[in-house]
Amino acid sequence: MISLIALFTSGLSAALRATIAADIQGDYLDSIDLARSTIMIGEILGISFFGFACSLFIASPLLDAIGMARMIFVSALCFIVGTLLVIFADLITTTENIYWYLWSGMLISGIGWGLVEGTTNPLTTTLYPEDKTNRLNILHAWWPAGLVIGGLSGVGLSYLEFSWKVQFSLVLLPSVIYAFMVIGVKFPLTERAASGVSMSEMLTEIIRQPSFFIWLAAMLLTAASELAPGQLVDLVLTRTVGMDGILLLVYVSGLMFVMRHFSGVILKVISPVGLLWCSCVFAAVGLYLLSIADSPVSGLFAATVWGIGVCYMWPTMLATASERYPRGGSFFIGLMGAAGALSINYVLPELGGIFDQAKQEFAGGIEAFSLLEGEQLNLALVSAAQTTFQSIAILPLLLLVIFGAVWWNDRMKGGYKPVLVSKTLD
Repeated sequence: MISLIALFTSGLSAALRATIAADIQGDYLDSIDLARSTIMIGEILGISFFGFACSLFIASPLLDAIGMARMIFVSALCFIVGTLLVIFADLITTTENIYWYLWSGMLISGIGWGLVEGTTNPLTTTLYPEDKTNRLNILHAWWPAGLVIGGLSGVGLSYLEFSWKVQFSLVLLPSVIYAFMVIGVKFPLTERAASGVSMSEMLTEIIRQPSFFIWLAAMLLTAASELAPGQLVDLVLTRTVGMDGILLLVYVSGLMFVMRHFSGVILKVISPVGLLWCSCVFAAVGLYLLSIADSPVSGLFAATVWGIGVCYMWPTMLATASERYPRGGSFFIGLMGAAGALSINYVLPELGGIFDQAKQEFAGGIEAFSLLEGEQLNLALVSAAQTTFQSIAILPLLLLVIFGAVWWNDRMKGGYKPVLVSKTLD
């Protein structure tokens, strides 16, 4: 239950970050630098993924030494401190310097998210060593559950004219709850430690398994295909589809919550790698459809296709790495998550830059864009949204080649076979 609430809090925070992004941009960043404001909000949103990556990379190999309980408790403190720093940034500093306070608050929240992932993923693979893919998908169903509640809460509170600060403060409630829940709870050793594989053996496993780098490279692309569009969907799509873009994210997240609970059924007829290949087909088509969606109906259809595509990517990537390289333990799982997060930290500002450049090119320059209003402004933003989503649709197409090759290689060897730590010690 603690793991579910912690991951729910991570999703809630992510949804509310996306919901309040336009408000932060309008309240502070446009007045600082209108030409780069979308890049700046992309950097602020993206730094949470950098914090995620750093904490995951550092904490994962030290999980057994630090202890799961301590890691989970500190993650809650990070969510609390990071959220409060963002909310009260304008009271702490001036508008000219507020960027760095917002940036820092998102960074600390990202560190909390990384500690959650760095603990709950190895915990799940430890408890269910022969059912990792299915169980990690069920665990990660609570990430989109947080997105659903966060998205709906943000839209509802906005409709009731509550400020974005009130909306973001919702993160504090589950953070406090699971911080108290973890006190006094005893957690097991990880699968790797319980099996007698030392920390040095875990760390040097990466030298013995060079094929692991293929999965790291793939994680960069799967994470960008899933999480980057989700962070920008409200900011970019609201004007183009004629409805709050965050509602599309809520809809997709609800779809993911349901579908991840049924991953076990799908895995009875297709291997995890085959599932990833099929996911990339839907993701590529969905991202392209999002780029041309111009109504609520077309937006929902495109979001459905994209949601089906990205639904299983993150947990299945983690599970597949753990099943193929179990001696890598929490270190390998952490590396996978860190790679995905670093990808988003890089991709979000890049997408923001593509959007800014596209809208300026449509208008004929930043000065001309600043004068646009009404239908002309809407057309400029629609054009920019199309360019942005079409540019990222290329990534899942590249993954088709990688996963196709791995899938074929597995079939040539008799099919996909998870590896247990106990068997590697024989």
